[in-house]
Amino acid sequence: MTYYPQIIIGGVALIFLGVIFSDNIKKINLKYLLNAIVLQFLLAILLIKVPLITSFFESLSQGVLALKAATDQGTGFVFGYLADGAPKPFEVVNPASANIFIFSGLMLIIVVSALAAILWHWRVLPIVIKAISTLFKKPLNIGGPVGLSATANIIFGQVEAPLLIKPYLKKMTRHELLTLMIVGMSTISGGVMVVYTTMLADLYGISLIGHFLTASIISVPAAIMYANIMMPSDQKTEDQNQIKESSLYKSTLDALTRGTQDGLNITLSIAALLLVLISLVTLVNFALTGLPLIGGEFISLERVAGWIFSPIAWCMGIPWSEAQLGGSLLGVKTILNEFVAYVNLAGIDASDLSEKSRLIMLYALCGFANLSSVGILLSGISAMVPERKDDLISVSGKALVGATLASCFTGTIEIGRAHV
Repeated sequence: MTYYPQIIIGGVALIFLGVIFSDNIKKINLKYLLNAIVLQFLLAILLIKVPLITSFFESLSQGVLALKAATDQGTGFVFGYLADGAPKPFEVVNPASANIFIFSGLMLIIVVSALAAILWHWRVLPIVIKAISTLFKKPLNIGGPVGLSATANIIFGQVEAPLLIKPYLKKMTRHELLTLMIVGMSTISGGVMVVYTTMLADLYGISLIGHFLTASIISVPAAIMYANIMMPSDQKTEDQNQIKESSLYKSTLDALTRGTQDGLNITLSIAALLLVLISLVTLVNFALTGLPLIGGEFISLERVAGWIFSPIAWCMGIPWSEAQLGGSLLGVKTILNEFVAYVNLAGIDASDLSEKSRLIMLYALCGFANLSSVGILLSGISAMVPERKDDLISVSGKALVGATLASCFTGTIEIGRAHV
């Protein structure tokens, strides 16, 4: 019972942080705020507790294993022994050092991207996405196009989802553009979701795909809630005509080839960003070694991030004794990206971070909210509607803050659900 006050106080504090960035506090509609919180909590319970849904997630977990095995076969054919699990023409003394990340993990993104494109063209994904988006439109006061794009982020990437509603982007309000950006950065795409599942399977089990899906789904109302807080508005763009689901691709073959190309672009982008960002952080940390020691240790960006984000980690429900470590992971996610943060999470000793705190961080890190994602979103959506570039830039700062808080709030909701 002593745990509940921390969750309640922390949840209120996370909402208040969003209020600080509000354009008009007086116009914040408490009804939609409460609706978002209740909807998140109910979805968390349904997705984790209902036997039918949990059974579906278990089946999906087996599908992930099959998908990984199939991808390894394709990777082995193209890249030979460099592929994960492929026979090596030499004796491997240290298996960990033989793992090449771009071949062991990132190749999945290409395959999943192609599959998603085919399923979209066959109108399988549109049915699922529209069914979920119906849950959000009325309770959260959003228009059809925003609801569709927001829900599509659960499957597609942060740039690909707005592409589904490209004809509506020109006339959307700044509030709706902010909503699209916050949702895009507070969720992860299906391809990346599968990569994380295989990457962290040893730590959390293969059923991890269910947690990632749950995190992305319940982050959508959280993201919309923060958009409603930061830029309150009753104006919304409605879809007078149904968006044609198959209009993205001309045929199954077109979906296959374009989905593959999109997956390749995402894979190369992730690999390049990881290379550059990790290099830059290493250089900064090297420069910081010239400063005086604090607590007998050198100052690093990770430690500074831990100091800044530790109060937020506590607000999510992490004990103060572990908040520095949790805050450091949040900082790594924001400065670098969630890829690096999850790798760091997997490397943390069980004695340093409790199982409960690991679950919170699993949900809180599940989003694209980082500095590089802001640039990706700005360039991606601006290419679709160049005339809205200035509006997109003007809301980008709020979007990063809102997406970060939305993911953190999702972590709080999940641990609150776990104690019901």
